[in-house]
This record gives sequence, C-alpha cells and structure tokens, in this order.
Amino acid sequence: MAIHAFGPFRLDAEAEILFRDAEPVPIGRRAVALLRVLLQHPGEPVSKDALIESAWSGLAVEESNLTVQIAVLRRTLGKEAGGTRWIETLPRRGYRFIGPRVTIEVADQPTKFPAEATPLAPAKKPTIAVLPFQNLSDDPGQEYFADGMVEEITTGLSRIKWLFVTSRSSSFIYKNKQVMVKEVADKLGARYVLEGSVRKSGNRIRITAQLIDAETDTHLWAEQYDRLIEDVFVMQDEITMCVIGAIEPSLRKAEIDRVKRQRPKNLNAYDLVLRSLPFVFAHLPKDSAMAIPLLEDALNLQPDYAAAHAFLGWCLHHRFARGGLYEKDRIAAIRHARAAVALGNDDATALAVAAQVIARDEHDTTTALKLFDRALALSNSNVFALSLSAGTLAWMGKAELAIERAQRALRLCPFDFYNFRSHYALAIAHFSCQRYTDALDAARSALNANPRFSTARAVLAAALLRVGRMGEGKAAAQEVLESEPTFTIHALSLVAGLEPAVFKSFADTWRELGLPH
Repeated sequence: MAIHAFGPFRLDAEAEILFRDAEPVPIGRRAVALLRVLLQHPGEPVSKDALIESAWSGLAVEESNLTVQIAVLRRTLGKEAGGTRWIETLPRRGYRFIGPRVTIEVADQPTKFPAEATPLAPAKKPTIAVLPFQNLSDDPGQEYFADGMVEEITTGLSRIKWLFVTSRSSSFIYKNKQVMVKEVADKLGARYVLEGSVRKSGNRIRITAQLIDAETDTHLWAEQYDRLIEDVFVMQDEITMCVIGAIEPSLRKAEIDRVKRQRPKNLNAYDLVLRSLPFVFAHLPKDSAMAIPLLEDALNLQPDYAAAHAFLGWCLHHRFARGGLYEKDRIAAIRHARAAVALGNDDATALAVAAQVIARDEHDTTTALKLFDRALALSNSNVFALSLSAGTLAWMGKAELAIERAQRALRLCPFDFYNFRSHYALAIAHFSCQRYTDALDAARSALNANPRFSTARAVLAAALLRVGRMGEGKAAAQEVLESEPTFTIHALSLVAGLEPAVFKSFADTWRELGLPH
C-alpha cells in the first residue's frame, strides 16, 4: 500500500486518512481524492476536470464544490508554515502541488481504525447529526456556550417534522475528537451533518457553522456570525433561529434534488411529496395538475400524512382560483386543509399551508391566524408560517404585523427560493399604506425570485400606476394576461378580498389599467 509523504504530512489514500506528525487530520474523502491526484503529479498542472472526476466520478457537480475542497486542503496544510501556498491555482487551467518533495512509502496494509459502533441503515426520511461545536477560544469556560448552541439547534431542528435529528447523547460521543464526516454519518445513520465552532475574543464572539451532505461530501450551506457578548443567552437564541432558518430551505432543496435522481418505482410517500414540491410552489393550475396525482399517490400510501394533505389542499386552491372557479375544487381544498390540521398538530409547515387555504378559500381568518400562531409557536423560524401569514395579514389590512413577519422571514432565510412570498406580502402591505415606491420595489423583488408569479406582476402594475408610470403599468398588466390568460379581478377577489378596503385599492388601479373585471 503506497503512502504519500511530504513535510510533516502523510496521506494514506486507501484508508482516506491524512496524518500530520502521526496524528489523523479529518478532511473528508473528496479532499483526500483531490490531494492524492495532486501528490501523484507534484509540480505538474492538474486540470479542474481531472480533479472533479477523481473526487466526484460519474456525478454532475458545480465547480464551486471543487473550490470548497481546495480551500479545505489549504486550510489544513496551512497548519504548517507556508502550507497555504503548497497548492497553486493556475487560472483557467487547474491546480498544482508545489509544496515539499513528495516521497512514496510502502505499507503492507492500509491504516484501519477500530469501529466504535455498527453503522446504522440510512432512514427513508433525511436524518441530520449536529456534532459538538469546537471551542476555539482560549477560555475553556466557553465550552458551556458551545454546548448550549448545539443543544438549542438540535431542539429547533427536531421541530421540522420531515427531518429526523440524532440525539444529543449520540452526537456528543464525538466531543473533543477529530472525526471524518463520512465515518460519523455512517455510524449515526445520518444523511447530513452540521458542524461548527465558537471563538471568543475580548467582548466579541464568532460562531461558524456548515452543513454537509455526507453522501456526496458536498457543502450545502455555511455561515459565520459575529456578535458582541452582551446578553449571551439572547445572542444564543438569535443565532439558533438564524441557523435553523437557513438550514431548512438548504435541506429541502437538497432533498428535492436527491429524489429527482431516484427511479420513480423506488419512491415512498415522503419521496412523492418531495417530487411534487417544485410544482406546488409554482402556484399555477398547470403545475398543480402535475403535483395533484403525486400527492394523491402519497396519501394512498399514507392516509394520515399531514403535509401531503396540506400541499394537496394548496394545489386545489390554485386550481380553484386560477383554473375555472369550480366549487368542487374549493370544497376539496378546504377538506384537505382541515385534515392537515387534524393530523398535523405538531407540524408547523402543514399548519401554515392549511391556514393559508382556510383563510383564502373558506375566509375563516380567525381560525387561520390561530393556526399561523400555533405554527410559529412550534417553529418560530418556519419560512412557510412567516411568509404565508405575512401575505394573509397584508390582505387583511394588518400591514405592520405583515411587514414584521415578512422581514423576519427574509432575515432568517435570505437565500430561500420561497422568499418571493415574503416580498409579495411586503408589496401588498406597503401599497395599502400608500407607500407606492416601496411597494414597487418589493413587487420587483418578488418577480425576480419567481418571474411566473402573475399576481405579484398585477401588484407591480398597480404600483407603477400609482407612482405615475402609466405606460409601464399597462405593459405589466398585459404581461399578467400573457402569463395567466384567465386572470380576472373578480376571481382574485374571491381568494384575496379578505378586507374590502385593501382589495378595492388594488381593484381600482387594475380597472384603470384595463385588466378584465
């Protein structure tokens, strides 16, 4: 077995272990694969394509994954003086190793470590392990803060009903140990791993966190938080909310991408719901027509699946509102929403989506607001509960509360695709308060996030008219009809007319712009 030695480092590629002064250094198998190729060609250029093929053979990955893994290697090698310069970037060509002379040692057997536990079979639903955060401070007393962060994040993630979270006791067996993410994930039966660190310096504290897909060894999300240490527990709560708010959409996207790669015959109820979500989120009848049979199949497999009921009710709502105003669709939407409430008392997303349908199709805003509040009590960073309640509140004329919730959703989940709903809520709220320039900006942001969202385009048209740009307003109104030929003011009033005065302020502009009544 060949071992590549250079400086104080030794790479056992077969065992996927890098050592520094005989101590194992966890860098992940993708980084090991890249380093192996670079060490096999010291001083020679290695193309990006060759490196990607070595680490992600047969997979289609973005070049940013290669950049992340090269950064991991440089950070690790940087523990030795000048080590960050040992891997040189060759613009438009690739990378090359220009570090210490590489020698080959021969070992009879690859390095093995005793197994600590039998690996668990991966769960059908995704499982995440939150590893103990490293305390990088000089102050050992900060251990309690780092451990508290992990405990709060673990508790918060456990409220996401479609996600399994490994117990704190299971994850904490790795405290103060150097670990390899893939190995830990296999032993804990986890598909995703969250790791991080805490560093205190003077009166400031820095927390870093990164989310890793253990199956592909790719980084899904990473963030750094810098705060003043004033009220340490308030800061802990704030950062916990930010981490959970960012992780949920990152995991949701990763799960949707994963299930797209599966053969349809392998799908269970959970996978069917995931497969439906891109169509559900489009909010158009033709997309709802794609989602409805998937959700019905999921409910045939699992009749008590609250989220499937909620999303099916939502699709039926879209078909009712934009697909002919058929009463049977409205009644079915309400029935599935009510089923989601009955079955999903502890599922924040199901409650929020059901509340949206109950508000819009049943006009039972009292129940809907209670359900939104219950969803936020379960998970105060749930993007569906925040953004959907913001839209409902805006149409009810409760503008300031709508703005507060929409802005909180955008702050917690800045890169979530679903942010178009928050921008849409802001546009309605600002318009109803006669802040037309702000409404215009928010409507544009909603359309930038989702160009197919015709209702947001109608709000844009109204705002353009009110700021004196009649020509642009009429052009936007025409685009509404091009994207949704069945659009009428009356049809929208049936689902958005929760407060007559608010809806009238829009309807007056739409009639002036020539949209059909």
